[in-house]
Amino acid sequence: MTVSVDPVQNATPHNNKGDLFQSFTVDDFPVPGGRDEVWRFISLRRLRGLHNGKFADAAKAQVKIDAPEAVSVEEVAIDDDRLKVVGGAVDRVAAQAWSSAKSGYIVSIPADTELDEDVTITVTGAGEDVTTFGNILVESGTHSKANVILRYEGTGTHADNVNWHIGEGSRVHAIVDAEWNSDAVHIGQQSVLVERDATLRHHVATFGGEVVRITPRVKFAAPGGDAELTGVYFADAGQYIENRMLVDHSVPNCRSNVLYKGALQGDKQSSLPEARTCWVGDVLIRSDAKGTDTYETNRNLVLTDGARADAIPNLEIETGEIAGAGHAATVGRFDDEQLFYLRSRGIPEDEATRLIIRGFFNEVLNQIPVESVRDELIARVAGELERSNS
Repeated sequence: MTVSVDPVQNATPHNNKGDLFQSFTVDDFPVPGGRDEVWRFISLRRLRGLHNGKFADAAKAQVKIDAPEAVSVEEVAIDDDRLKVVGGAVDRVAAQAWSSAKSGYIVSIPADTELDEDVTITVTGAGEDVTTFGNILVESGTHSKANVILRYEGTGTHADNVNWHIGEGSRVHAIVDAEWNSDAVHIGQQSVLVERDATLRHHVATFGGEVVRITPRVKFAAPGGDAELTGVYFADAGQYIENRMLVDHSVPNCRSNVLYKGALQGDKQSSLPEARTCWVGDVLIRSDAKGTDTYETNRNLVLTDGARADAIPNLEIETGEIAGAGHAATVGRFDDEQLFYLRSRGIPEDEATRLIIRGFFNEVLNQIPVESVRDELIARVAGELERSNS
């Protein structure tokens, strides 16, 4: 019997999620449909044409970069090959950002430099009924150390590619703070290449926006790489938040850990769509990636009726010669035993609930090294809980 395999449309056949077709040209990708695997959780109608080219008038993304003097910041033409060192888009929206933008930014941290100040990149939406596209490369030189904060604010419709090239022996804390206004739409691909003995700590916080989808993709270029991806998100009525990631172990003796935590609360009186989140964590261990050590975890708290969370961890393992691999995901309400314990100590139920939820998030937030950002996110969690009781 002859078995035929149909190739992926406008792409090349691939056997795993690490070998997806890549391109910088939007026309190389078909318009996605609601049944496509990578788009099946999100409402395409809410993307304002980012997926099919029917978006509102486009403007240049508003990008402000504050960096120490030692850091090089360049705005370059979109066809500059340096922007593309980490790889291309793996979906049509990311390719649209490459095709529609005329320029991009390269932020370079010099080798053998430990920055005393943070690098802060602020992307501001261009306003209601305006679409913006962005492309940014952050690269760390050999044996450098830096904290890089990427903030999103304002309103509008935005799609971008943010690439991270983590140089040999360097250590980077990347903090992505999506604090959009409540009516913003943001679809972002973040591609990461980790060189030999390099360390990446990638933190994502999503509290704002109407629809926000961030897709980190991490690949190890040489042995000794160490990557941790952490995230927090809090969705209210009308919000859709999706975190979809891939950690691609293709070389020996690398380590990765993923820890995302989220909470959702609805509002029965609201005419807005239900609060919804989606987390998809893919880890690929290829046949040559001996000695890999990896684990991924996603925890979700559903605080009210009328809210929905999807949690989908996936492990694809092509060799048994690894240090360890595992995953865990949960969706549920907070621990009744913890609530009972606190109430038995005389703490009112509302206050006990807030304490439990803050503790739930603190496991992730305490890993953020920038105190001001950490404190701000803790305050946002408190603000979300105050709104839930108002």
